This record gives sequence, C-alpha cells and structure tokens, in this order.
Amino acid sequence: MTRIISGRAGGTVLEVPAKGTRPTSDRVRESLFAALESADLLREARVADLYAGSGALGLESLSRGAASADLVELSAPAAAVIRKNADRLRTAGVEAPVRVHRANVTTYLSASGAEWDLVFIDPPYDVGDDELTRVLIALAPRLSPDAAVIVERAKRSPAPDWAAAGLEPERERTYGDTTMWWGRPTA
Repeated sequence: MTRIISGRAGGTVLEVPAKGTRPTSDRVRESLFAALESADLLREARVADLYAGSGALGLESLSRGAASADLVELSAPAAAVIRKNADRLRTAGVEAPVRVHRANVTTYLSASGAEWDLVFIDPPYDVGDDELTRVLIALAPRLSPDAAVIVERAKRSPAPDWAAAGLEPERERTYGDTTMWWGRPTA
C-alpha cells in the first residue's frame, strides 16, 4: 500500500498502476522528505515529478506545502491513476494546482515554458543512461537558480551525468537497492 506520509493529506491511500511502475517505498520517501523539509525545499516550491508512476512524490510534496506540481507520465493507465490520486488529495483539503501531463518526458520538457524549484526523476529501469542525460539537458533551462533535482535509480546504476546538463552533484544517498542523487544548477 502506498500512502501520503505527512502533511495536510497525511495517511491518504494512493492507487498504484497495475504494472510498469515501481513506487518509491514509504521508508525511502520518509527519509527523502525529511531531508527536503530540513533544507526548506518544499514550502511554496513549484514541483515536477517526471516518470510520475502513481504521482506519489509530487503529491507528497503538495501535501507538505509545495505550491504546484506538474506530473509527467507517458503511460495512459498510469496517468489515469495519477488523476485519481490528485482527486484524493483535493478531497483531503490540498488545493494546490496539480497538472497531469500524459507525454514523453523529454518531449514535454522541450515544449514546456514552466520553471521548477524541485524536480523528481524516477525513470523506469529500461531508461538508459543516455536517455537520462537527454532528460537532464532538456530540464536544465527549466530550473530556477536554486532548484534541486533528485534522480532515483537502482543502486547499481551509475551517477547521472550532471555536467552534460550544466548541473552539479550535491549529495548521494543509498537506501537498500535504491540510490538518490541530488543535483543543482551550477552556481
């Protein structure tokens, strides 16, 4: 069972797509969001959740005070689940705008005029290193100067190529078989 851990919608149960996604575990999300709150990266943040799956990362951000969220997911069934989950947040009293985009991530980023303060990238296992680098390059012009980008992948995956996108690594955390890399725009 996946749920919103804390904030205004804490405890809200989220649907998970039947196949094709691997939701971030509650334990990993709890650690991640404790770090984000400690760094004051959530309050009024404009959030993008790329390869959104169930939308849990973007929706958790809204529950904890983010200003808005763009959730990008190519799979039609997963995008439908995200819309249902966003409705559950509204029912729990979270009024922040949620926009669900059914699109290829790189195509969406290339066409978007949005700017984000916090971006989650949790690609499927079959997304290769080159594709992740293309996503980072397309994302870089859409970041606010103090933005944080968090990439979640399997522990055995190499670190993202931050430099190719003009970004710099900030930290790395491993939780079991999952590693999260944090990056920022180059100062």
